[in-house]
Amino acid sequence: MLDNIQLENILFLDIETVPQYESYEDLPERFKPLWNRKAARLAKSGTDTPEKLYERAGIYAEFGKIVCISAGLFYIKNGVRCFKLKSYYGSDEKQLLAEFNELLNKYNGQEKYLCGHNGKEFDFPYIARRSLINGLKLPETLNMAGKKPWDVKHLDTMELWKFGDYKSYTSLNLLAAIFDIPTPKGDIDGSQVRQVFYADKNIERIAAYCEKDVLTTARVYLKYNGLENIENENVMFSVNYKNDGS
Repeated sequence: MLDNIQLENILFLDIETVPQYESYEDLPERFKPLWNRKAARLAKSGTDTPEKLYERAGIYAEFGKIVCISAGLFYIKNGVRCFKLKSYYGSDEKQLLAEFNELLNKYNGQEKYLCGHNGKEFDFPYIARRSLINGLKLPETLNMAGKKPWDVKHLDTMELWKFGDYKSYTSLNLLAAIFDIPTPKGDIDGSQVRQVFYADKNIERIAAYCEKDVLTTARVYLKYNGLENIENENVMFSVNYKNDGS
């Protein structure tokens, strides 16, 4: 199947999410009992209170929000395969979703695919759900209602690694190590995104991290196709955040 898909027709993407409110105490009263019920199902010990578990709320589209969507495309320049990235990020979720969905709407009627790591279980449905919550019309590529499975143009590097197996989650970081791809983890990791967004207020740092994950996903996809890795000098980042140690 992969041999029939042109690399230039794949939009690689990744999202970063945080709890919709900075703390449990900030939750509107209508949502507190709803989160309490969710937290009761998540709790593994008596110390797992709704307040403590709220730091995980960003995983769930009903209680979280998107603060960054990064996307990347392959293209050929002077006979060399290159990769360019663009990020949509900020505290205004509706605006960044509208801008990203506008990009997806340009693909209507074209043989374009979306690809993410665990994208089918997380990124794609999360974007769709948050779009609806924000009153935005779903782009055709995210609207799966009434479509046959083979008409859904979604690729997932984690699903592809399963080869029909049903074992547990395989991280992008692990696949990068297996294939000797530079690690996507550097300045921060996913567990720190909430802190960096709410406490540090450094969204550019999050966007730079997100773009690295997109690039790694694309490099893993190249490995699945037996293709050469793309060199750093042929990658164009849109966010060039440099950690100054502060």
